[in-house]
This record gives sequence, C-alpha cells and structure tokens, in this order.
Amino acid sequence: MRFHDALAASGFGAIAEFKRRSPSAGDLRPDGDVAEVAESYEAAGARAMSILVDARFGGSLDDLRAARAATRIPLLAKGFFSTPEALRELRDGGADAALLILRDLDDTRAAELLREAHALGLDTLVEAHDADEVARAVGLDAQVIGINARDLGTFQIDRRAQLRLLAEAPRDRVIVAESAIASRAQAAEAELAGAHAVLIGSALMRAADPGARLVELTSRPLVKVCGLTRQDDVDAAVAAGADLVGFILADESPRRAEAILDAPDTVLRVAVLVGEQVETGADLVQLYEREDGHRSRDAALLRAGERVATVVDLPWEQSDETHLDRARSTPGRVMLAGGLSPENVAAAIESVRPWAVDSARSTESSPGVKDHLEVQAWIEAAR
Repeated sequence: MRFHDALAASGFGAIAEFKRRSPSAGDLRPDGDVAEVAESYEAAGARAMSILVDARFGGSLDDLRAARAATRIPLLAKGFFSTPEALRELRDGGADAALLILRDLDDTRAAELLREAHALGLDTLVEAHDADEVARAVGLDAQVIGINARDLGTFQIDRRAQLRLLAEAPRDRVIVAESAIASRAQAAEAELAGAHAVLIGSALMRAADPGARLVELTSRPLVKVCGLTRQDDVDAAVAAGADLVGFILADESPRRAEAILDAPDTVLRVAVLVGEQVETGADLVQLYEREDGHRSRDAALLRAGERVATVVDLPWEQSDETHLDRARSTPGRVMLAGGLSPENVAAAIESVRPWAVDSARSTESSPGVKDHLEVQAWIEAAR
C-alpha cells in the first residue's frame, strides 16, 4: 500500500519512528536494531514507519534498506533533503515516501522536489511548523502535510499552536501531527483536532518494547474517570492511568465540582455541563441538553465548540436494556457512559467497541468522593 493511502484509510493511525538519537534529547537507542523494531511496529499496527537516515540522528541509508527487508508497511525516509539525487537514493534504498521540510526549502525548490518525487513514484510528507508554512504546503498541492509541534530552530515544543493548526488545516488533505506525543490522551487530542495520524518517535525509542508502547499510545477505548471533586482524587486517577478526568458542573448533580481542577497535559480535562456552555478552561466539554429540570439522556462531546463524539448514556437515574444496542448504532466516535463498572465494562467494550468509556458512580465511596482502589480497578478493567 502507498504511504498516502495507508494514512488516508478509515480510522486513526500512527507513523512509528526509528531513530537512535535526537539533537534535542541526545541518545535514545544508540544500539537499536532497525529490523527488529520494524517487525514490532508492523505487528503493533503502525500505518507506516519513519526512519531517520541522517547521521545527526545516528541513521543512514543502511537503516532504510534493513527496514525494507524486514517489513511490508510503507517507509518514510526522514532527513534534510534538498536535491533530486537525494530522492533517487531514497527510492533505491526502499523508501515509499520522503520528508520535505518547508523551513529549509523555498517554494521553487519544494515544487521541483515534489515533481521529482512524483516521477520516482515516491509520496511525500511536507512538513510545516506555522500557519504560513501550512498555507505554502497547500499552495504546493501537498497531499500529506505534517504539522510539527517542535520548532526545529529552537527545539521548543508548542502543542497548543500545533492543535490550532491541525484544526485549521484543510480537510481534503491527509494531516499528520508530529512530535510531542507521550500519552494516549495527547494522541487522541491530535485526532480530535483533525489529524489523520500522529508521528511518534522519542516515546517509542525510549521504551523497552517499542511495539508494545505503540499499542499503548494508540489503543482504544480511552478511559474516563468522572465525578471528580477533590484534587487528591484527580491525582489518583491520573496515577492509575486515566486518559480523561471529568468534572460535573451541573447544579443538580450530587457530584458537582466547584471548578475544573489541575491535571497534567498527559490527560484531557472534561467539563460536564447541562443546558448551556460556559467557559471553563477544560480541554473538552460534555454537553447535555436540559430536559424536565435534568440532563438529557445523551450528550455531545465538544472540542473548541465543535462536536467530535457522542456520549451515549442512560436516562437520568434510570436503566435501559437497549443501552448497548443504541450505542452500537450511533455513528461516529462514541463515548459509552451509564451503569459501567469494573464488573461489566469489558463485556460492554467487546459489544460496542467505543472510542471511550466513562464512569463516575462505580469508582466512589460516596457521591463526589473517590475510592482509589475502585478507580484503579475501573481503569484496569477498561483496558
């Protein structure tokens, strides 16, 4: 399969990277076996593999050739390429695609390289770092655009800026979020902002088992602990491995939080609202309509005001035997909520295959007060 087509396939995926070192982080895996890692990435479901062939990253064309011999997934050659001759070397070494960094190329040279790549049968990942470079990539008719959170001049990371660019990028191109993915929630946030895939490098290269780490960062469902009202409960949920932490701000809830509490950027904070939106500073909003003085059955999950998923829930303080059937028939991303516990969540996941699962009551000792052992049991069962 071609590199472009692998990334454009339905669902969300990852480009898994191999590099021995990084100019910003130093040695990562200096003695890494590229063939062994390539096999683990393919087994883990990577859409494509990125290989640094630049000596500054401890790489060479030999790594590209070894990976080509070891795997069938598309290979992206990464480096600082500026000549047609370099692209021909990559093609001959087994690459399916080449990185073109707009920071280092003017439009005339970039257009020349895009034409040469097309003639050679190579796809390209055209990398942008700011709005001007994204506009240049679009103007060059790049079909796969990478948006890098790292400024290659200063090595500084700005994920907020990257997420804004992902949200603004044209939907008729394949968009890849590059750099700064160290948790499942960060990958999911890039997905919700508009990325078709994430490129993950350092987090995999630091792992004892890169393939297993790739599965960990891209697996679904995400796990949400909701009804949090105390900072120590938030901290316990994060430590236990929650991807999302939820804060109910509706007056009628016995689990009402006074405010959105602190959490690291490795998780997403969700504000649960009923009736109308208010500014909370949360990463996501779970918005229910108000019906008969209480919340509606289902909710919209919003990011920056845009619906990105549907929360399929139970009626207010009621049960419904058709709950899982409704969830299965709901299009798009589904967060499954309502009546889930460590005892039944695995079966619910098997039945529905949701994007995320959500529980509040099963993890508490009293409304709004978490039992940390139950929080841990919930997260382990949902994995």
